[in-house]
Amino acid sequence: MRVFLVIFILFIAGDLCAGEEMPGFSVEEIEKNVFLHGSYSQVNGFGLVSSNGLVVIENKKAFIVDTPWSEKDTINLVQWIEGRNLVLIGSISTHSHEDRTAGIKWLNAHSIPTYASALTNELLKKDDKEVATKSFEGAELMLADGLIEAYYPGGGHTIDNIVVWLPKSQILFGGCLVRSVDSTGLGYVGEADIKNWSSSVENVLSKYPEIKAVVPGHGKIGGLSLLTHTKKLAISALPKLSN
Repeated sequence: MRVFLVIFILFIAGDLCAGEEMPGFSVEEIEKNVFLHGSYSQVNGFGLVSSNGLVVIENKKAFIVDTPWSEKDTINLVQWIEGRNLVLIGSISTHSHEDRTAGIKWLNAHSIPTYASALTNELLKKDDKEVATKSFEGAELMLADGLIEAYYPGGGHTIDNIVVWLPKSQILFGGCLVRSVDSTGLGYVGEADIKNWSSSVENVLSKYPEIKAVVPGHGKIGGLSLLTHTKKLAISALPKLSN
């Protein structure tokens, strides 16, 4: 993979430990016309955490799958897109948490279409946060003339988490429904639907058997094994619910 952009190394003294470096925002090509964007945040109880999103390109048009973790990095990403003489035609957020939605407000203010499920918008509104300008009901939504397919498989990391399928490259953006291979647990489960998490992953496996690569919301890209790994983690967490 080629690293096309690493913007800034941020030195933050207030919220971070003194002297700790915040890694820079990045964009990497993972497949022709598919780019992984990465951003970071300090999370209570977890420390410094990276977050993944995508930029998908076709015919000089670009579409964002999950905004970066801050408005500043969202602006960086849009500048990267515009610097390649591309037209940003929209973004979709895969659930309501800030690592997926932090840039919605800025995108809305600049008349860039933002998409989310009706349930995600409902949760954003409940938390007094900016909602996407376009929402959808049901389990599926096709965007950008079939370039992107959004699918709701059921609850898992959150009740509203969706995945995004790229049919041309056969890449699945699993978002936070999918755990990375290095994960030994389910991560933050404060709003999780653990009872249905494994069956939701199975729904993804059944719908997209031709997956070539899986991008988790956090951590390294992998293959189908990320889905089976996540399913095992979710199943192993079930007995703890009754304790």
